[in-house]
Amino acid sequence: MRPIGIDLFAGAGGMSLGFEQAGFDLVAAVEVDPVHCAVHKFNFPETAIIARSVVGLSAAEIRLAAGIGDRQVDCVFGGPPCQGFSMIGQRALADPRNRLVLEFVRIVAEMDASTFVFENVKGLTLGSQRAFLEELVQAFDQAGYTVRMPWKVLNAAHFGTPQHRERLILMGAKKGSALPDYPLPTTNPAGRCKTMSPILAKGPTANEAIGDLPDVSRFAALDGYDCVRTATFKNPSNYAAEMRCLTNEAWHYGYVRNWNPGILTSSARTSHTEISQRRFAATTVGAVEPISRFFKLPPQGISNTLRAGTDGARGAFTSARPIHYAYPRCVTVREMARLHGFPDWFRLQATKWHGARQIGNAVPAPLARAVGLAVMKALGKKPTRGNRAIDLGDPALLYMEMSHAAAHFGVIGLSGKRDRKSGAKKRKQEDIEAELIARRTGHG
Repeated sequence: MRPIGIDLFAGAGGMSLGFEQAGFDLVAAVEVDPVHCAVHKFNFPETAIIARSVVGLSAAEIRLAAGIGDRQVDCVFGGPPCQGFSMIGQRALADPRNRLVLEFVRIVAEMDASTFVFENVKGLTLGSQRAFLEELVQAFDQAGYTVRMPWKVLNAAHFGTPQHRERLILMGAKKGSALPDYPLPTTNPAGRCKTMSPILAKGPTANEAIGDLPDVSRFAALDGYDCVRTATFKNPSNYAAEMRCLTNEAWHYGYVRNWNPGILTSSARTSHTEISQRRFAATTVGAVEPISRFFKLPPQGISNTLRAGTDGARGAFTSARPIHYAYPRCVTVREMARLHGFPDWFRLQATKWHGARQIGNAVPAPLARAVGLAVMKALGKKPTRGNRAIDLGDPALLYMEMSHAAAHFGVIGLSGKRDRKSGAKKRKQEDIEAELIARRTGHG
């Protein structure tokens, strides 16, 4: 029987996908953002999606939604948003802004999970914020868990991702159980690191990641839609062939999805002014365009860190997507997904801003898979392949905006139907809004 995992702060499902590919069955995912919930449900239709804040969420509620009864939970994983600022004379975890981190610890303990994986930004390991991590290790200790020390920051580019992206990974297990070891690098990122061991395989380049994808400028339909059925793909590199799932090995230990590989998805194109296009074309590959501050992909190198950007309330309505190395435009959401290790069957929200935000907030699947395999080994279990194919969810889920998605998942308040008479509902809504703000301003 495959081990089971639960994803907290699941987003669109980068950790979910990586752990599934490592041989875990994802039985539940908790996510406060209804738009993320809709995309997660499309890609993982058999996983129970719990569309609410983790604040006050009980282990019993998760078990009920997942339908697992008293079955042992092998791993709880996720990346709670935290700001990690430590004030003089005050414990960082006592700061209300870091409440979600303690909720993560609480749920791991209440679930009696065998192991956990906590991922977050590299900045938590630097300067005064290290005190935050030390407090977190103590919190896990008090909850009955040993943390693998010293903690490590892993770069997705060292695990087969054509992107420089560093994430803090904190792993632990119930006291007395085997601790997971950090996975060793498997690839030397192209054009990035000259000092790594020469025995490592060369990592995929930006050209190898997206060079086979059709030029979106050829499809007028992509001005107002995110997919097209008449696309012709070029000969793929080994990496692109994996993203297109052209071999059985491309699925790793995950479940095969029933999908149409001939459709180009998540590819709504962006209209740039002629002035912007001239600036983009004149920018040297591997450099930053001085006006937009967009990075231009080097075809024989890798992408910079893809970020989620900020929400409209803070003045930015889109993420800073890199400039394509061959065309005077920003990359599409599908091209971002390729640079993040998401296979082509995995779709994002149809709106460019939402789709780019979902990628920027996600852990690259190859990195999550490497971590998941390390946890699997510590559990003393051998990964097995998924034994059946899964139909993807209703494509309508990919086109839901916030109010529609909130109504679909029954999220109180975000659908525009605030109940002012119920104190409990008001409290729940405040928790949801606080978590949404934290996720958009302090994480990723």
